[in-house]
Amino acid sequence: MTENRAANNEISAAEEYELVTTRVINASPALVYEAWTKPEHLAQWWGPNGFTNTFHEFDLRPGGIWEFVMHGPNGVEYPNKNEFVEIRPERIVLRHVCEPHFQLTATFEYLGGTTRLTLRQLFEDEAVFNAIKKIASSHTEENLDRLEAHLQKMSI
Repeated sequence: MTENRAANNEISAAEEYELVTTRVINASPALVYEAWTKPEHLAQWWGPNGFTNTFHEFDLRPGGIWEFVMHGPNGVEYPNKNEFVEIRPERIVLRHVCEPHFQLTATFEYLGGTTRLTLRQLFEDEAVFNAIKKIASSHTEENLDRLEAHLQKMSI
């Protein structure tokens, strides 16, 4: 009984440090997955408004590395390094291995002509979570706006 209680407490604590964003997108899961898994598409929409990307490595497989620099509109560069954990048509999991550390899970759920995209960002601890959550929500929404705009271009 104690083991189960401890496990439940860990799950509960982990959920406290998780940001969840859901959006229904007017595109098929296959098209959304393509936008996430082809670097020529991903580089066009990844990041908040005004950001651009330079990809250095994109090895789409479990254990593969995605390394890139996000260029902010203010000239600041943000180096990023991720490791892919899981790659499936309905789910992508990656670990952000540089600061701030988190795991991102993206799920693509078919809704009969549209896709419910759910992003779960699980942070390593309360301090990191609290520092990020203030800006992450608005930046994630901007990122999803850019994804939707790019999906419209892909559909033409």
